[in-house]
Amino acid sequence: MADEFLTLTLDTGNGEGGDVKIKLRSDLAPGHVDRIKELTGEGFYDGVKFHRVIPGFMAQGGCPNGTGMGGSDKPDLQAEFNAEKHVRGVCSMARTSYPHSANSQFFICFDDASFLDKQYTVWGQVVEGMELVDALPKGEPPREPGKIVKATISEG
Repeated sequence: MADEFLTLTLDTGNGEGGDVKIKLRSDLAPGHVDRIKELTGEGFYDGVKFHRVIPGFMAQGGCPNGTGMGGSDKPDLQAEFNAEKHVRGVCSMARTSYPHSANSQFFICFDDASFLDKQYTVWGQVVEGMELVDALPKGEPPREPGKIVKATISEG
């Protein structure tokens, strides 16, 4: 499967039968896309909560313990900052204040967040199911967080 045709699907458990589908952008961030593919293939994201959901800004997940303080056991990634804009539906890696600290956590923008441009690595774009991201419970952390029931990679 060529990366430019790969989709990350997040089943958020919404009873309406919808999934969040994200086009992977290896043209922008090949190392980050490889990490997303690797972790997804290992089942890392299955059951992981959206631990930080800020209206008008973003929904963040990918922490295995649901606190925002954890990551995978893999080494942190080298930054792949790019010129892609942080706008509605863009998927980008979360990190600490150190540029090369992205690991497994990511966020999906609800709205324009141009102040993040060229400082965080954009690796994908929601192409279907953004309404499910909009519907995630809000908070830092939410009282009853939304979660990724199952994450899969497919062609198309």
